[in-house]
Amino acid sequence: MAVPKRRTSKRKKRARRTHYKAVRPTLQPCPRCGDMKQPHRVCPTCGYYNGEQRVTVED
Repeated sequence: MAVPKRRTSKRKKRARRTHYKAVRPTLQPCPRCGDMKQPHRVCPTCGYYNGEQRVTVED
């Protein structure tokens, strides 16, 4: 099994990990109610997806 000869410095470690970051979720307005929602998902406000009511939402 390979073992590193030298300890990885903080700078090298952090430079390698700069690409590990949280991705902001994509949001788009719901065509029915106009509230922001994730694409390809049921709207949490009105319960509609693709022009049909899929979930009953209580007010």
